[in-house]
Amino acid sequence: MQLPFFIARRYLISKKSHNLINIISIISVVGLAVGTMALIVVLSVFNGFEGVIKSLYSTFNADLQITATTGKTINYSSFPHNEIQSINGVVGLTQVVEEDALFKYRDKQHIATIKGVSDGFINQSRIDTMTINGTFVLQEGNSNFAVVGAGIAWYLDIYPQNVSALLSIFVPRRGNASSFNFENAFNNGAIHPTGVFSVQQEFDEKYVFIPIRFARDLMDYTDEVTSIEVRYDTITDGEKIQSQIQEILGNEYTVKNRFQQNESLYKLLKSEKTAIFFILLFILILSSFNMIGSLSILIVEKNKDIGILTSMGANLKLIKSIFLTEGMLISLLGSIIGLVIGFSILYIQDNFGLLQLGNGDGDFVISTYPVKMKLMDFIYVFGTVITIGFLATIYPVNYLSKRIVKGVQN
Repeated sequence: MQLPFFIARRYLISKKSHNLINIISIISVVGLAVGTMALIVVLSVFNGFEGVIKSLYSTFNADLQITATTGKTINYSSFPHNEIQSINGVVGLTQVVEEDALFKYRDKQHIATIKGVSDGFINQSRIDTMTINGTFVLQEGNSNFAVVGAGIAWYLDIYPQNVSALLSIFVPRRGNASSFNFENAFNNGAIHPTGVFSVQQEFDEKYVFIPIRFARDLMDYTDEVTSIEVRYDTITDGEKIQSQIQEILGNEYTVKNRFQQNESLYKLLKSEKTAIFFILLFILILSSFNMIGSLSILIVEKNKDIGILTSMGANLKLIKSIFLTEGMLISLLGSIIGLVIGFSILYIQDNFGLLQLGNGDGDFVISTYPVKMKLMDFIYVFGTVITIGFLATIYPVNYLSKRIVKGVQN
């Protein structure tokens, strides 16, 4: 193996008799390096955006969500909340009441969803950090307040600073109330919006947070909830807690983790990343054709060398090994250069944020392009480039080497 490597290395770095071969070899290395760099940079930037999206969703969605397998509500008084709360790692439980509602603010109307939450929700979720106007306050003493999504605030033209205007909420009344009489068909209440939050468009246009006591009054509930949210600390095994809770509750309840709560989103993110990978992979394959041309010309140029090696007793296997090693050296050199350049670009962006989103005026959740480098991505990209280089080397090596050796022997 040392002899093929020694000869292949000499062929790679030595001056060729035809300058065109040197140029094509350089183009091959540069093409693979640029493709490798683009692949790792795009994947890492996509990882960054994926991390930002997941962090936004984690602010809104709890680690675990418990709902009734059948029916809409859960009687919290008969729910084993103390047993779940005592599980090691569980930080807290939040009682939630959700219902579609009609909102009216001055002369404008909009349909969205109320989300009544119990005490401790703000501290456990840290959603108050997403407040963009006013303050995230839901109750003070006997007073109730609402915090609306940015999309709803835009539709209804809500300004928290306007203390004279109240947000009216209408929800369907339980029972068999006549739908032909508006007053009998809906329960309603008025509440002052103290703040506006912005997490993600899907949430901003859908949810209005209110205290659970106010939501229960609207819904004619006593201790009912539509779901129970569980949050646990960061060092705890989430799958273990989920299985423990499911074992306690049995089949009457469904326990969903954050992935299962947003299954379509996570599948979309994964499919988008896969699609981007294959698009860049196709570009990388196209750039490998330069290497095929470079090796083909090199094999033809080294016709005399092949004849000398054959006369000295070299067999076809050795000849193939030399040029196969040559192709792998080109792939190795291109992939390493590409990964080093890609890592440098990502490191600079991660630490200095040279490329900004928009004009850097704060209209976005983040001001610069996020990057997140993963070791497995580097390994996958390196392995992919080496594999492409190997496949691109096989044809010229097998076909041309065999023909030239036969010609020399004849």
